[in-house]
Amino acid sequence: MPKENVVIKNQILAALSPKDYKRLLSNLEFVPLPLGEILYKSGDVIEYVYFPGDGLVSLVTHMHDGTTIEVGLIGRDGMVGIPVLLGDDIAFEEAIVQIEGSAVRMKSSLLKEALKRNHSPLLTELLLYTRSLMKQIAQTAACNRLHTVEERLARWLLMSHDRQETHERRLTQEFISNMLGTRRASVGSAATALQTQGLIHYSRGHISILKRKELEAFACECYQAVNGSNGAL
Repeated sequence: MPKENVVIKNQILAALSPKDYKRLLSNLEFVPLPLGEILYKSGDVIEYVYFPGDGLVSLVTHMHDGTTIEVGLIGRDGMVGIPVLLGDDIAFEEAIVQIEGSAVRMKSSLLKEALKRNHSPLLTELLLYTRSLMKQIAQTAACNRLHTVEERLARWLLMSHDRQETHERRLTQEFISNMLGTRRASVGSAATALQTQGLIHYSRGHISILKRKELEAFACECYQAVNGSNGAL
């Protein structure tokens, strides 16, 4: 159980009053989020929901031909396990840690009990987040269909940066290609194009954002559309 004076990095929990947070305290557990850990797979029963603090979790879909693509990205702004909020304990996508960190988790059954309280502030925050996640998923679907790999990579890097307080991260071409649903060679070419323009530095699996404002200008409209629905992260 986390201590009462621990600073909560997750924005949903941080939005609660001290009194409302204290009510949840005994049901919360701090856990590490190791790189590559699968929190649940498609079809699994969601035993726990997770409130990331300083890690990133990707929601990915696997196709029969082996193609993998990211459909949602969750960090300190949200909760992993939204189907539980909607009354379904079965996951319809895979949740995998893409950047290691930590989270607070809670048993799904206990979350349901907490949400039954009249005028639950937690429910209000979760519904607001669910709206922004639905917007992100819809915009990502359009983005993956309509925009160039370079634009999509820029959007993805910006969204990751918004949810993770660091300009540099370790990301392989294979991992990014899975997230964007494209070939590794295309990712390499896109990263080179962004680096040539001085927007990022990419070397040996490490990517650093050098010029954020310019990267925002380069990215497709989808970044601003999703960022606007989230408000300030």
